[in-house]
Amino acid sequence: MDWIRAELSAIEQAGLLRKRRLRENLKDFCSNDYLGLRNHPEVIKAAREALKEYGLGSGASQLVSGYTKLHKELEEALARFKGTPACVLFGSGYLANIGVIPVLAKEGDLILSDQLNHASLIDGCRLSKAEKIVFKHKDYEELRGILEKFRESYRNVLIVTDSVFSMEGDTADVKELYKISEEYDCLLYIDDAHGTGTLGRGRGILEKENLKWKERVILMGTLSKALGSYGAFVCAGEELIELIVNRARSLIFTTSLPPSLCAGALKAIKLIEENPNMISQLKERTRKVYNSLNKLPYEIRYYGTPIIPIIVGDERKTMEISSFLLKKSIFLQGIRYPAVPKGSARLRLTVSLRYEEEDIEELLNILNKV
Repeated sequence: MDWIRAELSAIEQAGLLRKRRLRENLKDFCSNDYLGLRNHPEVIKAAREALKEYGLGSGASQLVSGYTKLHKELEEALARFKGTPACVLFGSGYLANIGVIPVLAKEGDLILSDQLNHASLIDGCRLSKAEKIVFKHKDYEELRGILEKFRESYRNVLIVTDSVFSMEGDTADVKELYKISEEYDCLLYIDDAHGTGTLGRGRGILEKENLKWKERVILMGTLSKALGSYGAFVCAGEELIELIVNRARSLIFTTSLPPSLCAGALKAIKLIEENPNMISQLKERTRKVYNSLNKLPYEIRYYGTPIIPIIVGDERKTMEISSFLLKKSIFLQGIRYPAVPKGSARLRLTVSLRYEEEDIEELLNILNKV
């Protein structure tokens, strides 16, 4: 088994060795629980009641016996929340992306993918038998040029993008992508994982841009970030959702979500709908955190979303800073290649309503010492 040791040694020498960290007794500044709903008493109560009624797991895949009233209610609630005709649940955002993209684009089709798309989108594209072209990050002129040159050579074309890019924090120009998809007759797949619960009044990127859902648009989102639960969903037209249920292997051959997670997510959606001021509070807190961070001797990137990258550059130095923070009971994860390009390693800070003012002050004081 020497090859295993050699692989690990090479990873370590490159400064890219990863280890899991126990978060107990740490102040967590890097989770995606933007609204603090995973600990909300009403969310926990709803999940606990479902746990008593349905038990711990769902027991089977959706198409065998793992589809309950709570799964159906959550899909209907998410479709209303996103303004689409239908919705289907998945076990995670990764499972949704690797399952749905190969359904949408097959041999004889073309996929056009943003350079900074999440790894799950990249893997979904790789699993498809369609041709693939990656365009420069948010370079929609290049995208147009590719379509101008190649559109007529393919049956279907699928444009794939994140709404909020998870390691950068910036947002796609979805209005422009709407125009391009209409002009060149393309499907548009939007991963709205980090937009759901943070953009607009919480409904995501389309609401932020005052756009109505169109039949050519497919929206993916997760339950595991601002909604505080676990799992994912895909919203689209009724016929396409039926096709996904029949063709997406990561849905067909995977045990469905535990009903208790569905109940918790249902309650989280209701809380956002009843308290849209949570989103404005998150935006205001994000601005305050950025204004404070911007006084530090780092490159701080800010695009109005709760993801604020602190750019260090060097991979080893990034991890040294992260380790120093851990010793001070601050959990702020270092992000390195391949999650981000080489030489752009960073501390990925996420803003959450879970923070108290004194927590943020403590973080800033320690970063100043670094």
